[in-house]
Amino acid sequence: MGSMGQDDMPYVDVLLVGAGFASFTLLNRLRKLGLSVKIFEKGSSSGGIWYWNCYPGARVDSDTPIYQLFDKELWEDFTFKERYAGWQELRRYFKHIEKKWNVDEHTEFNMHVDGAVFDEKKHQWIVECSDGSYTACRWFIPCIGFASRKYTPPVQGLSEFKGETYHSAVWPQHGVNLRGKRVAQIGTGASGIQIAQEIGPVVKNLTIYQRTPNFCLPMHQRKLDPKEEEQKKANGDYEKAFNDTRKTFSGFTYDFVDKNTFDDSPEEREKFYHKLLIEQGGFHYWLNTYKDMLFDQASNDEAYKFWRKYVLTRIKNPEKQKLLAPEVPPHPWGTKRPSLEQRIYEIFDQDNVEIIDVNENPIEAVEATGLRTKKGLVECDVLILATGFDSVTGSLAQLAIESTNGGTIADHWKDRLQTSMGIAIPGYPNMFFLYGPQAPTAFSNGPSCTQFQAEFVEEAIRRAQADGITRFEATKEAEDDWCKRMNEKWDITLFPKAKGWYNGSNIPGKRVEPLNWAGGMIEYTESLHNSLEKNYQGWHTEKLST
Repeated sequence: MGSMGQDDMPYVDVLLVGAGFASFTLLNRLRKLGLSVKIFEKGSSSGGIWYWNCYPGARVDSDTPIYQLFDKELWEDFTFKERYAGWQELRRYFKHIEKKWNVDEHTEFNMHVDGAVFDEKKHQWIVECSDGSYTACRWFIPCIGFASRKYTPPVQGLSEFKGETYHSAVWPQHGVNLRGKRVAQIGTGASGIQIAQEIGPVVKNLTIYQRTPNFCLPMHQRKLDPKEEEQKKANGDYEKAFNDTRKTFSGFTYDFVDKNTFDDSPEEREKFYHKLLIEQGGFHYWLNTYKDMLFDQASNDEAYKFWRKYVLTRIKNPEKQKLLAPEVPPHPWGTKRPSLEQRIYEIFDQDNVEIIDVNENPIEAVEATGLRTKKGLVECDVLILATGFDSVTGSLAQLAIESTNGGTIADHWKDRLQTSMGIAIPGYPNMFFLYGPQAPTAFSNGPSCTQFQAEFVEEAIRRAQADGITRFEATKEAEDDWCKRMNEKWDITLFPKAKGWYNGSNIPGKRVEPLNWAGGMIEYTESLHNSLEKNYQGWHTEKLST
């Protein structure tokens, strides 16, 4: 970092990075403690990931009302229009928050944080932005989530393509007209499913390059009745929903049932599966099922068999049946995040849609007019990279935040991913991060996870203030203990059998390891708050000498 006298630079008690759910939650809480709070956002508007997620069909996969901030003053006069809100609706919601909480007064847009260094003399962070400006702060809290670093696959000749190329993570804000176009799409993760579902009916033809089938679940999308939602608010249903998220494994309003798969007869299982998958929809089939489904292979096989039987009723083409719902699954069911869909299997089954298995037919090169595999050249007008992100660790590791022990976060993670409870790192005093690595993050309802983490950060800072603490750093012992627990929780599940972004194996050359806490939300939040007990047992604290 460059040099600048600290007396010349602006100071704020708390600097938040990113204008999404986490920062808004913290802004409201921390300013009530009497702290000065500022948000730096690299985009030109708020919304966090929902500023950037504007590709065709982009929407959440958590039911409203729980996909929003938990504060009553926000939801009492705002109602979403659909069960699963689309990106336009989420932008309307963020505008509502901005107005209600006067967020603009505390936010600077188009501010890209490049790096930061800790001043041991003043117990402050000096944060540098790409415009050359510096800001000093006592507490530095990156809230950039798990998906802020896009991933582009190393396909030979990508720059040779003469048509239009778009990446799902940086879709043009003005939109793209794909009607009547020949489109090639790489990737069938969440964004790939949503894009294909949206553009399939309007493009001339669509060629999907698939590595692994997405075991999608029916969304059961529907419009919400405003009068019915108002009645729910008056009845206390919204508050009950928020409270219920505190008692479940993943921060949703439902949880695994307290019995194992083979406790039921085949007939009982069939009836139960039908209720979860076909009647209720959403993530019920994933997170409201038998408690051994993600731990026992035989139990998992039963879940896959029922899911496959259902999906095959929606696909008529026998070759596509093999590609989308193979007899032998490439990984245990539910060990890669299933996407919610509305009509994707009908779209995939269309005659104008072709699916190419890149395991059998790898993309050899992108050429001027299309993509070549051993099957030949597929010509296209538009290439869509629905290849997602260097997820979970990539966001924080890209920032040049210097450790007091030397090096950056990327250096700290050189040999293994390591954090204290997925919220702090030794060598980075007075710094917390939300919705990132080694927290429940991708195994959770996002707003629930950030809400519970924000409550902890508020409590930690409140206590530090009351006790005159100016330097608050996670201990190495706490980090080692968390890494040990991370692996213990991960290893008893079926998740290690899958290749994907849950463990970093979607990025060539990236170390494969658990990136998310698999022990559930309840144990996670208890661990956070327990770390403050017994005189801050998980933290090294200091008071600035005067």
